[in-house]
Amino acid sequence: MTFNHTIAIIGGGNLGVAIAQGLIVSGLLPAEKITVTRRRTALLGDLAKQKVHITADNAEAIKQASIVILAVQPQQLNEVLNDIKKDINPKKHIVISVASGASIGQISEVLGKSVPVVRAMPNTAIAIRESMTCLAAESDHQKALGVAQQIFDTVGATVIIHEEQMTSATALCACGIAFFLRAIRAASQGGIEIGFHADEAIKMAAQTARGAASLLLAGSHPESEIDKVTTPRGCTIAGLNEMEHQGFSSALIRGITTASDKAMNLYVAKPVTAKN
Repeated sequence: MTFNHTIAIIGGGNLGVAIAQGLIVSGLLPAEKITVTRRRTALLGDLAKQKVHITADNAEAIKQASIVILAVQPQQLNEVLNDIKKDINPKKHIVISVASGASIGQISEVLGKSVPVVRAMPNTAIAIRESMTCLAAESDHQKALGVAQQIFDTVGATVIIHEEQMTSATALCACGIAFFLRAIRAASQGGIEIGFHADEAIKMAAQTARGAASLLLAGSHPESEIDKVTTPRGCTIAGLNEMEHQGFSSALIRGITTASDKAMNLYVAKPVTAKN
């Protein structure tokens, strides 16, 4: 499918940069059609070398784009929305927000325009085209939702969900990548303790985790695969039971639910007066 859009990523932090890098690698559009904004533009030198347009001027970026991706922290969102609302054109732009906690209605209210707004929750694996991205939009903006899905399908997998599930998606997918990384790191540390060098242990742990994930993505069920490697009085079941005695599953579940509770309160719907 042809992609005839230009993209402005407002906010060149870790996630904004990861999105830009993923889009470049995907080949969905040339780097020259991507603009990334950040106050300290010198920190975006690597993207500039790839011919991404870098600027500190949000208005300039938006005027050149048909898709505006808001990749700022929730605490910064009101200020940014007030700053850019005069430059948003409902007939030209699609706004995609990856800011946690801010609803479509809240974003639209600050913008004061009936511009199509899509919420997206990717994770930083987007930089290597392995993101899990959840998407939501209002029923009358399905065309915009389709454009957003086209973008994020090129940099991983997508799932369209109800907007009220976006906070949960933040915890499971966006925060979740850190949770799984911590589990892999812990496994590698266990590997070091039983005799492997650090570089060997992290490679072995990461590849094992990748294999486990691939089995599930191929259609297997976790318990079915676990049963295949647990034998009577064996070492696998002994290790699993010890982890459960120490609260492994409970800790992970509680981490996800705690992150979800926190994500629910990250954005405060209080418009910031635009600067003259």
